[in-house]
Amino acid sequence: MNKLKQMTLFMTIVETGSITKAAEKLELSKSVISQHLKQLENDLSVPLLKRTTRKQVLTTSGERFYLQCCEMHQLAEKAWSDILHQQQFPQGKLTITAPHALMNSIVIPALSSTFKTHKGVSLNLIAHDGQLDLMQEEIDLAIRVGESKLSNLKQKRIGTVQDVLCVAKDHPPLNLEKIESVPYIANHWQSKQISHSLINTKTKIAHRLNFTATHQVNTVQNSLALIESGLGVGLLPEFIYSQHQATIRKAVPDDEIAPSNVYALHPFHGQTPISVTMAIEAIENALVY
Repeated sequence: MNKLKQMTLFMTIVETGSITKAAEKLELSKSVISQHLKQLENDLSVPLLKRTTRKQVLTTSGERFYLQCCEMHQLAEKAWSDILHQQQFPQGKLTITAPHALMNSIVIPALSSTFKTHKGVSLNLIAHDGQLDLMQEEIDLAIRVGESKLSNLKQKRIGTVQDVLCVAKDHPPLNLEKIESVPYIANHWQSKQISHSLINTKTKIAHRLNFTATHQVNTVQNSLALIESGLGVGLLPEFIYSQHQATIRKAVPDDEIAPSNVYALHPFHGQTPISVTMAIEAIENALVY
């Protein structure tokens, strides 16, 4: 029996007043209780109780040890209570990473709405288009476009995003033959050579477009700015495109890129913290539009 269990057993003997009553409370035999008490006194090399057939009295060392056992028990009860409380009411630091485009347009509005009444939650948000190491960076939740191959993380599909090939509103009309000659504005996560598969919404015929990056940006806001200024064609999430149709339009109106899946990843196995669960649900609901 480990030390903490021995201390709990000793505290129970003292509080119930006898080995017999302690055995009843702990649902153990009297002989087992007696053996553990004897072993405890042997391990400590000091008598803790003076016992007769009718009563038991704490020794001086036993009285001090009993008080310390009570402190230990109270701390254990508090730790247990606190963790149960955390699973009912979110609190503490919550670190979340997501791509720049999703962070500003989807994640932040969803989290703000969910946690504005939970003053005990401290949000730590990291906008990053790469795949950060969740354990090394102490990240609780990652929102990513596309499935991850990391088997040590819990992964859940929470929605989709639709990308749109866009040009400035006043750009001359384009068709599938002309568009590949237009300068391409690439996001930093794209390679120099870019390929997009599109499906015509009317004929259902698939097309593949190939581009060579002319310009490169590291945020979706910069990509939007260059597209609006007429420097070329670029990829934007549909939820951003829909907010700026006064200045941009679809490069090929009748052709669409297939939606991409969005996943929530976290490192928790077994019980997931309630703050992480609430964050996932909020972002998942925000992706349904």
